[in-house]
This record gives sequence, C-alpha cells and structure tokens, in this order.
Amino acid sequence: MFVSFFPNPRLFFSSAAVWALAAVLLWFFVFKNLGATIGLPNPDPAAPPLIGVQVFWSAPFIWFYIYYIFVVGIFAAVWRTLSPHPWFWWSVLGAALIMFVTYFQVEVSVAINNWYGPFYDMVQAALSKSRPVTLDEFFGGLASFGGIATLAVIVGVLNRYFVSHWIFRWRTAMNEFYMSHWSKLRSIEGAAQRVQEDTMRFASNTEDLGVSFVSSVMTLIAFLPVLHALEGTVTEVPVLGSIPYPLVTVAILWSLVGTGFLALIGIRLPGLQFNNQRVEAAYRKELVYGEDHADRAQPQTVKELFADVRKNYFRLYFNYMYFNVGRIIYLQTDNIFPYIVLSLTIVAGKITLGPMQQILNAFDQVRSSFQYLVNSWTDIVELMSIFKRLRGFEATIAGHHVVPVDDVHTEKVV
Repeated sequence: MFVSFFPNPRLFFSSAAVWALAAVLLWFFVFKNLGATIGLPNPDPAAPPLIGVQVFWSAPFIWFYIYYIFVVGIFAAVWRTLSPHPWFWWSVLGAALIMFVTYFQVEVSVAINNWYGPFYDMVQAALSKSRPVTLDEFFGGLASFGGIATLAVIVGVLNRYFVSHWIFRWRTAMNEFYMSHWSKLRSIEGAAQRVQEDTMRFASNTEDLGVSFVSSVMTLIAFLPVLHALEGTVTEVPVLGSIPYPLVTVAILWSLVGTGFLALIGIRLPGLQFNNQRVEAAYRKELVYGEDHADRAQPQTVKELFADVRKNYFRLYFNYMYFNVGRIIYLQTDNIFPYIVLSLTIVAGKITLGPMQQILNAFDQVRSSFQYLVNSWTDIVELMSIFKRLRGFEATIAGHHVVPVDDVHTEKVV
C-alpha cells in the first residue's frame, strides 16, 4: 500500500513528522523574525490585522513561503539522495504541495475571521445609528470578503484537480506493484476487486483523512492564539464560572468529551464493516463461478452465502443506529454550544457584534479541529476495512498464508 508509492515508508513518515515538528519550532522561535533582514518584516503587534486578500502577499506571508520552500527542499534532497524512488516527485513533492495548500486554506479561514470584526461592527453601527455608515463603506467591506473568497475558490479548485491526479498516481503505483505479483495473488478471494477498487479507495480515503488531520493541527496552531486574544471580554462561563483561558479550555474539554464518547459507541464498526466486505466478496465470487461452471452457485449454497450477507448487514444497521443517535445528538448540541458558553457575556452586554462573530467562528474552528475523530469516524471505519483487505494481499506476497473467508469469521494471516 505504501511501499509502492513512498520511499522506505516507515522511515519516511517518521522522519517527515520529526522534520515537520522541527521546522515549526524553528519557524516560531528562530526564523519568523528574521524576514526583516531581507526586507520582509513582521507587522507591529499593536497594529490592527491587515484585512483583505492582500494579506496573502504581505511581507510575513512571502517570508513564510520562502521558508517553506527551503525546508521542503532540504528534506526532499536528502530523500532523493539516500532512497531514490520512481514515484519520488509525486509522493514527496506532491505531498508537500498538498500540505502547503492545506496551510493556505487555514490562513484563508483566519483572514475571514479577521474580516468579521470590522464588518459586523460596521453593521451594528449602521443598525443602531451610533455612527454614519455609507453605502460605499458597506460594499467596500463586501468587496474585501469577495477578494478573499475568490482567491480561496481558485486555489481550492486547482488543488482539487492536483489531488485527483495525485491519488490516481498512488493507485497506479499500487496497481503496478500488485500486478507484478499477480501469480501469487490471483487465488485470493476478491483479488480482482482489491486491485481494481480497493487501491483507489485506499489512496483516496488516506489522502482525505491525512489532509483533514493535518488541517486540524494547522487550524489549532492558527486559531488557538486568535481565540485566546479574543477572551478579554469573557470573564466567566456557565457551570465552570471564572476559569483561566475560558474559551480555549471549554473548547478543548467539549471536543474531548465528544470524541471519547463517539469512539466508545462506535468501536465495533470497523470490524463489522470489514466482515461486510468479506461476506459480499464470498457471495459475489460464487456467482461469478456459477457463470462458467454448472456445478457452482447452487441454490442452497447461494442461499447460505446470502444469509451471511443479510446477517452482517442487519448487525451493521443496528450498530450504526445507536452510533448515529449519539453522533447526531452531540453535533446538534454542538451547533448551539458556543452561544451557551457566551450567554453570560452576551446578556451582560460586554461584547459587540463584530468580536462576537469572531469568537464564534474561532471557537468553531478550534472545536472542529479537536473533533477530527467525530467528523471522520465513518471514513476511518471504511479505511480500516480496506486496509485489512489489502494487508491480506501483502501477506501473500511476503509468503504468509491467509486463511480464506469461507473458513473463519475474520481473515487471519498465519
């Protein structure tokens, strides 16, 4: 699954994680303030944030782009030298490009959050008539948002196009790897489906979940300071009262509670999903044999195989029922949770509309980042089942014996 596309996968991913952590720490503690040496200084901390699309080509952003190219270049050069791989350009540099665009899209969210403050304060001023607001000023605020949104759409579309090609390259690498061992694999149940379908689904799901995870981490890095900076007017929250860092603390606690709760009630789903694919493959295999052999796909055999399909689907439906009850209740409560947290502040009139919108958006970003497992659980279940199926392929290539589906309830590698 990985060795076909990435050079020395275990070492590659572990070194990528260590290098990424080192690069982040070096950026914040060393390089972030060095842009001034080449004429790219950081803005004055006391100055209001730059609003609008121009923030993406401001001096701090250009300096970060240079730094990102520099650290990726070093990492790629080392791996290109030590472990050449036929898919190097797509797997290493392609992944680095996807990570950069993920970071860029997080910064788009930060730029929109910064736009909320002055725009909604202007709306409140117009509605309360606390100061004159002209039509040009109002449409100027909308135009500022339009510039950010237009850039986000262009980058998003181009990124989706590139990611589609990146996923297909990974599928191609897996397809070539498995087909080079087809003489060993052809006897495994559902072999054709695993090569034709599971490779594409595995690459696509892994990319989606991986990017979502990285996006969640980047969002936390970007929005936790924003949320902390907006906490000035929030002195206490319901139930907990006055606590240090109220918004950050409550967002983390709420997200961890939801993640743990849904992981607990959904713990059986990966195994059931895997068994579902196996019994479907056994049923399909018998029908395919019945097309060419008159002694196969006999009524009693087909009836028994379909009974296994029915049994597993009904178990899956039942488990998804109570999982979805818990998930929907949590997510619906989550929609109003920020207003509950801010209720004392809003009722006391300690906050204006602009900062309130910024807090709500930043709070939502932080909560969503911590709710990665909650939002991705169904995809994780599917990916785990695909991984188990493809692992059987790789066990066969390595010379291990795979117990067939007809013999046991769970496929095992011996």
